[in-house]
This record gives sequence, structure tokens and C-alpha cells, in this order.
Amino acid sequence: MKLNRRKFIVSSSVLAGSLSMGAFPSWSLPSKTNQKVRIGIVGGRFGATFQFHEHPDCVVEAVSDLRQDRRDHLMKTYGCSKSYPSLEKLLEDPGVDAVFLATPAPDHAAHTLASLKAGKHVLCAVPLAMNLEECEQVKEAVLSSGKTYMMAETTTYMQGTISAKKFYKEGKFGEIFSAAAEYNHPGLEVLWFENGAPTWRHGLPPMHYPTHCTAFLISVTGERLKKVSCMGWGNGDGLLKDNPYENPFWNETAFFQTNRNHPFRVEVNWKGALRNAERGEWRGEKMSLYLPSGHANRATMVTAAEQLGKDDAGFEHTDNKVTAYEFPQWWKTDMLPEKMRHNSGHDGSHTFITHEFIRSILEERLPEVNIYEALAYTVPGIVAHQSALKGGELLTIPDYDD
Repeated sequence: MKLNRRKFIVSSSVLAGSLSMGAFPSWSLPSKTNQKVRIGIVGGRFGATFQFHEHPDCVVEAVSDLRQDRRDHLMKTYGCSKSYPSLEKLLEDPGVDAVFLATPAPDHAAHTLASLKAGKHVLCAVPLAMNLEECEQVKEAVLSSGKTYMMAETTTYMQGTISAKKFYKEGKFGEIFSAAAEYNHPGLEVLWFENGAPTWRHGLPPMHYPTHCTAFLISVTGERLKKVSCMGWGNGDGLLKDNPYENPFWNETAFFQTNRNHPFRVEVNWKGALRNAERGEWRGEKMSLYLPSGHANRATMVTAAEQLGKDDAGFEHTDNKVTAYEFPQWWKTDMLPEKMRHNSGHDGSHTFITHEFIRSILEERLPEVNIYEALAYTVPGIVAHQSALKGGELLTIPDYDD
């Protein structure tokens, strides 16, 4: 089931065209094979929140974590009797076709490279990598391996994002002339230390974790982020001291320019009087959509209208129609196998990620968040942080598309 470089690139261009219109695969589509994917799950925290054991085309073959208690948790969650004390040992198992890498972010590139070298398909948690050199290494390894690579970006499969893809495909927005996204995780520093020792999250630059924001635009319109100016906030004191990333910022705000000359504002914030949020806004000539400010609120839809109204100062303006919008629960539909039609982590996204990865392997096609999309989600944040370190200097974002 190898995909050579030429076939990979041709398939990628075809898929990108379909995704830019908001393709919606349905479970009712016939499979090309009755083969099951035998997957190994690595990482006993995030890795235990997915539904591979519920997918009719998948078997959880083995699990792994460095800690015995987390290996036990994975085995119990997935009904799996085989476990390994390390990724290296799991990769030696010929019974494992694919791996889900739910491991610390700084290890993603190395773990992906090792898994591809071992001949495994790879689903990896976000982000793709920590620097541009690692990004290039992963891209080349994916293309030369012929194996399926997918990044497990939850934003792409949130119920609101799925709706936005549908609206975009149907032309409801018209041109989306600007967009914005924010990922607020105030109090993240509670995860910076465990039992007195620093974790990989200690001082992580906010823009090194950009994908929960960048996916809001890229997965809907297919645009690429070309330039960025970014500003950081934080004076490097307190818990930021002596972090391994030498990052002085608690929060970062980036202003991107897309390849269609559209503005896109992204905020990633670890500290402050903020609502916990993972949200996006799409502003179009015919319709705009605003995700809720908090998880308990409803979205807002604005539809262009011809009638005029007056503001509280008596000035006339276009009286566009503003309504609350309730997103459909897409996880209840035939987009998923019947057993997986239930809510899941990160606004119902986990079942969709599980399903897309398994089906892309069996159908020998690129997954939606393939290596090119993963680069497009990740690289702009790496460059944005470089901009923030230079006081907001406008920088060009490298292009990794073939």
C-alpha cells in the first residue's frame, strides 16, 4: 500500500482542490477493502481519548507509555492486552500497521521519523514540529516513505468548523475577506511542572502551538499564510524564567497576510483574565459566522441585507440580520460509522479524526490534514514567534507546497 512521491503530489493537488470546496466524505461510501488497520497507540493521556476500538475497520493491536499506570489505562480503555514500555519497542512489532503518537510536542518530529522509518502509517498530535528544520525533515520522510501521515488537529473537525466548511462550499459566505481566531488557555502554567519537575510545556512559546487557530481558516478556505508580524506580551519573569525555549512571552498576537491578500488575526494566550476558548470568526461579503466566546454560548450568524437602519446616534447603516446559530451535531450523521455517532473530545472532533485516519489508509488516499496541511497549520506559528522576538518585524513564511 505504498504511495510514491509522484502519486503523492498528484493526489495532494486533487485533494486540496476538493477540500477547498468543503468535501464531506460519508460513511455510506463503499470501502475498497475489507482489511483492518492494526494500530498502536503511544501516550496514555491524550492517547486514551480516541475511539479506535469503535471503528469497524480498526483493531488496537498494542499500546505504549513510559509509565506502567498509563499503559494499564490504555489497555483498559481500548480492550488491548499487549503493551510496550516504549515507542521503540512497539515499532519492532510487525503486527502494528500504524501508530497514533500522542506524545510530548518536542518529540513529535523524532517520533514521526522513527515511525515512518519502521514502515508505519502515522497519526500525530499537534503540532507537526518545533522548528523549520524538523518540518523539512518530516516532509521529506513522509514523501519518501509512501506511508500515510496525518496530524490530529481537533479544530478542523469541531462542529462549528465543519459547518463553516459546508457554508463555504455552498458559497454562503461569498468571499471571506478577513478572519480571526484565538486559543485561550489561561492558567496553563499548572501543567508546566509535575511532582516538582518541569514538563515539556514549561515556557512553551504560544505561537509554537498555533494549529488550534490556523486550522480555522486554512481548513475552510485552503488559503496559505504568507507573511506575519507578531507581538508578544510578558516580561520573562516568574515561572517563565529558565524555560528551555528561552521564551519571554505569556501571550502572542499575530497578524497574517494570506496568499489571497486577506488579513487573519491569531491570538494564543496562556495568562490573563480570559475566557477559556478555541474559537474562530469568518467575515464574508454575504455572510459572517462567529463561534461562541465560551463553550456554553451560541454562535452568531450575520447575513447581509439591503434594508437600512439607524444607530443610537441616528446615523444610517445597513441593517444586516444578526441571529444566534445552533450548529448541527455532525457526529450524529452518516459522516461516521454508526457505533461512533456520539460526542467526543474537543467539540466532537476525536471521532472524526479517528475515522479520517483509518479510512485514508484503507482507501489509499491523502487524509484531510495531510503533510502539506500540517505544514501550513504549523510553520506560520514558528515564524510568528521569530517575529515577536524581533519586536514585530514583518517576516515571510516559507512555502512547503509542491
